[in-house]
Amino acid sequence: MLKFCYVRFKLEFFLSCDGHFKKGCGIYLSKKSKTDAKQLNNRDLLLPYAIPYFAYVGIASIGSRWLDDYWCYAFKIILVPLLLYWAWKWYSPITGPKGRAGSIFWGTVFGLIGLVIWCVLLAPFVDISGEPWQIPAFVLRAFAATLIVPVFEEMFIRGYILRAALQWDYNRKAKQNGSPLAKTLDHDNIGVIAPGEWSFMAILISSIAFAAGHMPVEWLAAMAYSLLISCLWILRKDLLSCIVAHGVTNFSLAIYVYRSGNWGFW
Repeated sequence: MLKFCYVRFKLEFFLSCDGHFKKGCGIYLSKKSKTDAKQLNNRDLLLPYAIPYFAYVGIASIGSRWLDDYWCYAFKIILVPLLLYWAWKWYSPITGPKGRAGSIFWGTVFGLIGLVIWCVLLAPFVDISGEPWQIPAFVLRAFAATLIVPVFEEMFIRGYILRAALQWDYNRKAKQNGSPLAKTLDHDNIGVIAPGEWSFMAILISSIAFAAGHMPVEWLAAMAYSLLISCLWILRKDLLSCIVAHGVTNFSLAIYVYRSGNWGFW
């Protein structure tokens, strides 16, 4: 999965003499980086959407070789929010045409439903008793899973991949000259996709991407969970409800695991 980072981590940026970044093949990251995100193409937008996600995954995959769980999660909690702060100017709004209160309510409902789906579909593939976590590391992981992971993961999976996959699906069906993927990356912008817009292919692709970010034993549960959150995207027409649902699921899972002792779900 980390090899996917190479798609845009092959940075061709270089530092100019006045301390600004010049554009090599991606986003122009200078002091004038307030450029309207809708003026950029999807290839340019991939970097800010992907970097927080792959930074978190990279720390988990590589940092764990040298750091224990406590320091690994402490590093994530410091670094990833900084990356989100840097990238936020290029993100599409997380709100939609419907009220925030309703999105928070339905996000909470779907989040609790998601907890049940996750545990039921994961249980056959793991030893639910598992190995208990040390409390300090558990607290940091629960904090990150509740407040950080839902933001960068939903922004990347449904904020970018679902929308880009939808545009690719439109281009594929249009049967125009040229590659649908090239048009999607080099000419389209995900910002023009209306909140809640979808197609079966876009939901399938984004759900596969979501599942790929989890361990193989979690793929079935992750796929089903992503389909559930995609339904919420369609119904509420915003990312806010998806982020809330994701956070509620992770927080309630932490409470359940701690109270029940079923650490295999963690």
